[in-house]
Amino acid sequence: MSSPYAFSTEQLEAAAALVHRAMPPTPTFAWPLLASHAGTEIVVKHENHTPTGAFKIRGGVVYMDALAQREPGVTGVITATRGNHGQSIARAAKGAGLGATILVPFGNSAEKNTAMRGFGARLIEHGRDFDEAKAEAAWLAEADGLHMVPSYHPDLVRGVATYALELFRSAGDLDAVFVPIGMGSGISGLIAARDALGLETEIIGVTADQAPAVALSFAAKALVPTNSARTFADGMACREPHPDAMDVICRGAGDVVRVTEDEIAEAMRVIFETTHNVAEGAGAAAFAALMKDRRRRPGARLGVILSGGNVDRPVFAQVLAGQTPDAG
Repeated sequence: MSSPYAFSTEQLEAAAALVHRAMPPTPTFAWPLLASHAGTEIVVKHENHTPTGAFKIRGGVVYMDALAQREPGVTGVITATRGNHGQSIARAAKGAGLGATILVPFGNSAEKNTAMRGFGARLIEHGRDFDEAKAEAAWLAEADGLHMVPSYHPDLVRGVATYALELFRSAGDLDAVFVPIGMGSGISGLIAARDALGLETEIIGVTADQAPAVALSFAAKALVPTNSARTFADGMACREPHPDAMDVICRGAGDVVRVTEDEIAEAMRVIFETTHNVAEGAGAAAFAALMKDRRRRPGARLGVILSGGNVDRPVFAQVLAGQTPDAG
């Protein structure tokens, strides 16, 4: 039986056509100073250059299009997020003429919260982390008759896979690509596009040391939830891995590695110094992992997914001052 998370090139091209009505393809750049710092050839996929500042917008566009065909009577949607998924759903829902309610945990990024409201969402703070916000969103969906948009779904994966289609067609042969993992749509999209195109590129997933549930689950080949996910790289703050995502990752990824908070902060600084791009914690995690791994791959041609640039100004100021932000 074929996986619902495996797509043909035709399906990915159809998704890309939808996405490109909302935004142009994002750049893929090879920055010489970044390559010099790493000691190997690197290409960066700039998903920080989207209308929401992160790759998630792609999934929202495709999901809402499919939802309109599947359930034309839906009048409102609800979801939970730490920010980038929520901005994607809020923007896509507004474009589809739907109301959007977004649940975030207390202490969530103030600037991401503001951005979600700016896209027209009703924002509700609940719980101590993403997973508690998600449980409340599911309850409210039932109580208020709203469509619950999950954090992981074939339509979301098909949408975000369009960045991987752009990357592979723009960059040519890559030995490996490093990608951060939150709930798993980004790495799943990379795996799907690689397989659809028949490439041999190794996909390396990256998690935060303080949010290691996906890395632990990959090593055990079984779901290993954790009690907390205290990382300032909020895009990777997952403590309950999705079973479908873990199935895709275990089958298609070469490895899932962990990076420390200090390594993430240093990667943010290096990216800014060498490219003048702002990377949020999760957005810099792939480069942090590449820096740890580069000595195993002399002469390799490597890809890095800069998945987003949505970092609050006070947090980024701390990073640029040489500090590592507290997870809160």
